[in-house]
Amino acid sequence: MQLSRLVELAAALRATSKKTEKIALLADLLKETRERETELAALYLTGALPQGRIGIGWRTIEAALSGDGPSHNPLTLKEVDEAFSQISAERGSGSAGRRGSHLRALFQRAGRDEQPFLADLLIGEMRHGALEGVLLEGIARAADLSPSAVRQAMMFSGNIGAVARIALEEGEPGLARFGLRLFFPIAPMLANSAEEVGEALARLKRAAFEFKLDGARIQLHKGEEEVKIFTRQLQEVTGRLPEVVEWARALPIREVILEGEAIALHPNGSAAALSNHHAAVWEN
Repeated sequence: MQLSRLVELAAALRATSKKTEKIALLADLLKETRERETELAALYLTGALPQGRIGIGWRTIEAALSGDGPSHNPLTLKEVDEAFSQISAERGSGSAGRRGSHLRALFQRAGRDEQPFLADLLIGEMRHGALEGVLLEGIARAADLSPSAVRQAMMFSGNIGAVARIALEEGEPGLARFGLRLFFPIAPMLANSAEEVGEALARLKRAAFEFKLDGARIQLHKGEEEVKIFTRQLQEVTGRLPEVVEWARALPIREVILEGEAIALHPNGSAAALSNHHAAVWEN
C-alpha cells in the first residue's frame, strides 16, 4: 500500500465528524492491506511507530523539510517503515547527522501532502479523528468480528498493529491467543470523568468518596524474584523505580500483577503530592 492512500484517508477522517463514517472509512482501508501493511496502517493511524521513539526532534524535521522538493517516486508503507528502522538504528558519534540525512532522503521521496503526515507521525501529533477506540471498531468491521473481542485483545496486547493483523488474518481464534501473561503489560482501564460530583452521583446513584493522590500510574509484574514495571503507555521503567522493585520482591506472593499509583513519600511517611481539588468517586 502506498503512503498516499493513508494520507488520503486521514483527510477523509478529518472531513467528517460522524463516527459511523469514520469506522467505515477505516474498515475499507484495512481490507486493502496485507500482512505487515495491516500492522503499519493501524499503528500510523494512531500516531505510533513500531520502532517507538527514534530520536527525531522538530529541528531535525525542519532541516529535512528544507531540502530539495519531492520526487515522483511514490512511497509505500513498508518503505517508510524501513526508513524509520534505519534512522532508529543509528548510534554513536555522528549519529544525529546520519539520522538527519536518512530523514531528508525520506522527505525528498514523499509528496507535498505526505510530508506533513510524516512530520506529525514522528512527533506524535496525529490529528485526524482516528482515535484508538474508533480504529478498534474499524478493525472489528473489517474482520467481521465483534468490537468487544477486538477490544479485549487490545487490552491484553497493547499493540494495535498486531491486533489488526491477527484479526484480519486469523479472526476470533487468533485473537483468543491474547490473554493475561506475566511480564506482558496490559492496557490500563481508564475511568470516565465527570464535570462535578452531582453528575457522578446521577450516574452511579450510590458512591463512596476518597482523596485522589497524584502519582505516576504503574503496572507491576512479579514472578518469583523477577520484577518488571511498566507505565500506562506500556513502556518498561523497572530500572527507574528501585524502591518499588525492592518492595515487590519482599511481598509474600509468588506471582502477581498489580496496578496503581507510585507516590513519593516524605521522610515522615506522608505523601509528597496530594491533589487538593480532586476526589475519586467509586460505585459502591
